[in-house]
Amino acid sequence: MSVPLTAPSTATAVQSSAESLKAPPFKHPLDPLTPDEIVAVSHSIRRYVAEKRNIKAVRFITSYLLPPPKKAVLAYLGIPLLSGEKPESVTEIVRKAEVDFIDVVEGNAYNAILSLSGQDWVVESLEKLPEGVHPQISVEELLMCEEIIRADARVVQLAAEVGVKPEQLHADGWAIGYDARFPASRRIQQALMFARWSRHENLYAHPLDFIPVVDSVAKKVIHIDFPPSYKPKGDKSLFETTGVNVDITAKTTEPPALQSDPLEAAGRERIPPPQESHDFLPDLLARKEGFKFRNDLKPLHVVQPEGVSFKMDGHVLEWQKWKMHVAFHHREGIALSTITYNDDGNVRPIFYRLSLAEMVVPYGAPEHPHPRKHAFDVGEYGMGTMANELTLGCDCLGQIHYLPGAYVAHDGSAVVVKNVICIHEEDAGLLWKHTDFRVGGRAQAVRSRRLVIQQICTLANYEYIFNYMFYQDGNIEIEVRLTGILQVYVQGKDEPNSPFGTTLAPGINAHYHQHIFSVRVDLMVDGLHNSVVETDIVPLPNAPLGSPANFSGNAFITRSTPIARAGEGAREYDYATDRRWSIVNPKKVHPASKRQAGYTIMSKGAAAPMMALDGSPVARRAPFAKKPLWVVKDFEGPKGSRMWPSGKYVPQTRDTPADALPNWAKGDDNLLEEDLLVYITMGITHIPRPEDWPVMPVEHLRLLFRPTNFFMANPSMDVPGANDSESCSAFPAASNTTGEACPAH
Repeated sequence: MSVPLTAPSTATAVQSSAESLKAPPFKHPLDPLTPDEIVAVSHSIRRYVAEKRNIKAVRFITSYLLPPPKKAVLAYLGIPLLSGEKPESVTEIVRKAEVDFIDVVEGNAYNAILSLSGQDWVVESLEKLPEGVHPQISVEELLMCEEIIRADARVVQLAAEVGVKPEQLHADGWAIGYDARFPASRRIQQALMFARWSRHENLYAHPLDFIPVVDSVAKKVIHIDFPPSYKPKGDKSLFETTGVNVDITAKTTEPPALQSDPLEAAGRERIPPPQESHDFLPDLLARKEGFKFRNDLKPLHVVQPEGVSFKMDGHVLEWQKWKMHVAFHHREGIALSTITYNDDGNVRPIFYRLSLAEMVVPYGAPEHPHPRKHAFDVGEYGMGTMANELTLGCDCLGQIHYLPGAYVAHDGSAVVVKNVICIHEEDAGLLWKHTDFRVGGRAQAVRSRRLVIQQICTLANYEYIFNYMFYQDGNIEIEVRLTGILQVYVQGKDEPNSPFGTTLAPGINAHYHQHIFSVRVDLMVDGLHNSVVETDIVPLPNAPLGSPANFSGNAFITRSTPIARAGEGAREYDYATDRRWSIVNPKKVHPASKRQAGYTIMSKGAAAPMMALDGSPVARRAPFAKKPLWVVKDFEGPKGSRMWPSGKYVPQTRDTPADALPNWAKGDDNLLEEDLLVYITMGITHIPRPEDWPVMPVEHLRLLFRPTNFFMANPSMDVPGANDSESCSAFPAASNTTGEACPAH
């Protein structure tokens, strides 16, 4: 791999040498591996395989901290297993690393566990992965895809046939998804093809009509697919009974045999790319005839003259009674751990770990090869490895603290993203207010401040903005904002519009698709042993309108059911009963309500049922997306906790892996007052609009965790009232009054 491809534009630098390790090796047991540690681990792996294994060439894929056991971490931090009790005795914590790499001569994949002994990383185990099991796709392999297609004579010829020069060829490397025509043992990608007329022009404005398949180990194109086109519906249509009023040029949506002519199987002529540019960079937009930027927008600054209200100690963050560990993870992006709240001197744990564990983006066009487009942006690529270096005053506004991140490159060096996580405060509107409307009554208004922990990830054409937000009233919110550029495909000049997508501009079609996320919550509400309760809101049973018990017909009650067994762990929404779920600690009961202390999951507005049919490749590979909530028992083994809802190794899976979420939600294991995990499925179904082109305005997706019977009363009563002396009238010269300021408090 050439050096220029080691780090993408989203990264900051590459570190290839390691300094001597410091003692103690960490400030917090969950601190991620440093760049020095990543390089040192790589050196140890190389030395080990050279001395003890017949592995000639190593391509590193992942290198990351293997977390210590939960109880050891909690004891180290002085957090008890039940709020109010004494913490357990401190035990020794051994720092460990886990590494995935490929033997690029034989094509085999390996997993290694190393432990830190003094100054040296020692290999504890080295396991060859089963045939057909592949570690995540690296950034360098995605970049390599473009080099491979440019070096292929067939690709160059096909591009020339539609007027595209070799230097204009570009490709987004994508996981192959599911394609059973190829051996599972080969490490392959599909290359979604585009042309670019100039260096920084929007390449997605010029999609090409063919899709090469590349072998990332052999570094060559092994096949080329041609999607069919749409045509007017004739006497006999493939979609005759579906209500769809067009047909496709192919005889079937099934993949053609590899030995067949792929263009002939598509049943169409070649389609040249659209020629018109659709740019988004300001200097290129300025060249567009008739275009001008708005000039009536006045500056708006976020100013904190006395500094920020949060404190940082390495990766440990404290703010407004909250305390947590914030870490970069190559796969999850942001990982928040040991989240606690100081409730008037009583430090109460809430979540042990909170992160994005998986997501899938299934596309809705049925004609081959489009069904292969169902990217697992966490499991196949890694949100962390695709994260941006953030820019002050642009990505993050105000007074910002940044945390760095690092992941391993193919050669074992560390790719450093300097400002990969930003932390800042925001005004969040009113926290609470009340006015006594009677004559002479008084009012009190309190403004809400929230803490935002943010990361932005670029997955080829798409951007995801992840905001983990903490509030003064005990709420925790996860917000995902989606932006970037739609994934598009070419449309012929006289081709009918696709019923499975939207024509955004002449020759450019964007397929319908979904973004489905799986949020993993490692529960620790007032302690490590929790239950999850499902609550329905129902009209008073057996009490009809006019009855003595419910004469006016307005009565309703809550009906709560604990999720008791593993086989009950996969849950469904019931919109008719406004169903919600609560994480509770049965050992902690509110003295007034007599209800168990907990946090309620407010996710109804974030639900998006997967459209793919049961049994389809994407439904088998992403079974988490079929249920809005999963409750499973955690089991910690030598390689940590249950983590990944679609399995640890996602690329090229062909069914539901054994270590995937549905297989944990089986049987009769007890789920009451246990060490539990909750996986929350949230998403959006994106029907593209012309207004989403050429760059999509952000779309919002939100998930809220709200304290319920957890605090004695409103925990934000001690937040000072609003009194911003810098606020003033917008038009003082034209106003008879400057307005009343908030009363002093």
